[in-house]
Amino acid sequence: MKKKALDTSSEGSENEKVQLKRTITLFNGVAIIVGSIVGSGIFVSPKGVLAEAGSFGAALVIWIMCGFLSLIGALCYAELGTTITRSGGDYAYILDAFGPCLAFLQLWVNLIIIRPTAQAVVSLTFAYYVLQPGFETCDPPKIAVRFLAAICISILTFINVYSVRAATRIQDVFTIAKILALIIITLTGLVMIGQGEVEYFTFENTNADVGKMSLALYSGLFAYAGWNFLNFVTEEMIDPYKNLPRAIYISIPIVSFVYVFANVAYMTIISPREMLDSNAVAVTFGDKVFGVMAWIVPVFVSLSTFGGVNGLLFTSGRLFFVGARESDISSRVQFAVMHFIFPHESNRDIKFSSNVWQLRSKMYCTDFSLIILFNIITFQGGLSILMLITDDVFFLINYMSFVQWLSVGMSIAALLYLRYARPEMYRPIKFNLVIPITFLLCVIFLLVVPLYAATEQTGMALLMVLSGLPVYVLGVKWKSKPKSVRQFIASCTILGQKCCNVVAQETEVKDS
Repeated sequence: MKKKALDTSSEGSENEKVQLKRTITLFNGVAIIVGSIVGSGIFVSPKGVLAEAGSFGAALVIWIMCGFLSLIGALCYAELGTTITRSGGDYAYILDAFGPCLAFLQLWVNLIIIRPTAQAVVSLTFAYYVLQPGFETCDPPKIAVRFLAAICISILTFINVYSVRAATRIQDVFTIAKILALIIITLTGLVMIGQGEVEYFTFENTNADVGKMSLALYSGLFAYAGWNFLNFVTEEMIDPYKNLPRAIYISIPIVSFVYVFANVAYMTIISPREMLDSNAVAVTFGDKVFGVMAWIVPVFVSLSTFGGVNGLLFTSGRLFFVGARESDISSRVQFAVMHFIFPHESNRDIKFSSNVWQLRSKMYCTDFSLIILFNIITFQGGLSILMLITDDVFFLINYMSFVQWLSVGMSIAALLYLRYARPEMYRPIKFNLVIPITFLLCVIFLLVVPLYAATEQTGMALLMVLSGLPVYVLGVKWKSKPKSVRQFIASCTILGQKCCNVVAQETEVKDS
């Protein structure tokens, strides 16, 4: 039977279902993937890849390998995303295959490690490049950079809360802008190659250490992060069975081509020593090529990173929405914004219900302040600032990447497990087992080798993963909470709904 989390009624109107609306087109999907991938990574990672690889030749091979890994990973996720079509990405896949405990841990590490770290890095990069032109002889004040980064996150959080269409339009516009910027860099590099500027294309000083190679892949794959983000919003895609794989087939080759040739462009202009000494490779490139027009590089980087933050925020909300719907995090997070399903002018009576409370009230206005504060102050404003204890970007990348690839590995293991345990599942897209097995072996390499190559970062990451176990036991597994605790949670939920004008999504519940 159907169990409605929300009943709606008014004279002369039929019941309307509360759920996420399908508004994301194929172009929107391509823009989300490209916009999420092409962020600060291409302007930060080249230095990290070169530092670990040792030579431009080896670094270029690493970039090509990263593109290949992203492509076969995206193919695996195309099967997962069309087999399990609800939003949530890795969380949804792990939940279906391995149950709520491991799924909660995936949600937990996204909440406290992956998302805060990535959003902090990208938003700070945005702020730095916006302010840098005004401080030609020195770095901009750190407090100004952090303040502007907070404004960036606040604005984009409000937009993502306010309207899906507005968020996707921003993604479309800034994706086009950043691709045009990288095309300019790429074409400049190709012109220089045509003029014979290939003196730095050598394998001299290549580092043959396997541990160094794994860390070089971490830096390169950080720039490709986002190839699986569209799987977080499959419930909002128009015709996901067709548009999800199509978006992957279109976007990953575009990004791979642009990234490889952008690095080729860097390598025709900048020497290995100059790249290792630079904290802003694109700015160094612009200074040497564009002269008085070098200011356009910070502008393009700002556009790129602004779109990157938007992509991260857009997909984060969908991940936690699904987690809340499955009762893994506070149910307040899963509410769909009431205002955009039933306009406040209609003054509909809304009935909220749960096991311990019922409330009938009228919603008259839309106030998103609690949602914004919840995301900005609690998540980004708190956890992201904690990530800035160290100013070593590549320390943060290694710390985050280990957990990220652990999550990816569990999803691919889920794909293989479901192939074995539930062969009857409808799979619109189904690849030869060689593809997911090959990708899983690559992921295992990315998890095992860094354990000794970057012991401090990976050790910290493992501890943070395990810290989610007591949270799961107390918050989710413990069902027989005292009545006073349940009433307190219910009261907080009611208050959040009344202040933020939100309701829970309808779900399907089978008869017992």
